[in-house]
Amino acid sequence: MTQGAAAPDDGPPDDASPGDDFVSRVVSVVESVPEGRVMSYGSVAAAVGSRSSRGVGKVMAHAGSDLPWWRIVKASGHAPEGHGQRALEHWRAEGTPLSWSRTGTVRVDLERASWWPDVSLSDEPVDPFG
Repeated sequence: MTQGAAAPDDGPPDDASPGDDFVSRVVSVVESVPEGRVMSYGSVAAAVGSRSSRGVGKVMAHAGSDLPWWRIVKASGHAPEGHGQRALEHWRAEGTPLSWSRTGTVRVDLERASWWPDVSLSDEPVDPFG
């Protein structure tokens, strides 16, 4: 691979538009997450046949304000950087299972709140556990 070239399944190119296949599949998965449930960036990537959680992050950074962005969390269950308070408001309104640390930080209880779409939106079947 030449320097600067993207690896396969590395997410959308920097000039990706909303009509691009990866972008549209990510948007479709994010829109399908039900109230009170969440997916991690990595889980969204897997659902669209990619390994690029960063690619999902790029899509969310550009299109996220029009999506239920609070339903997509870090693998730790925490909200995206700088959005914790707004995410908490949405999580509380939707009854999302939460976990509080002794220091007062909040995260989504992934064991109870994680969700997976019924159908993979990738070109090939994806096993979320393998």
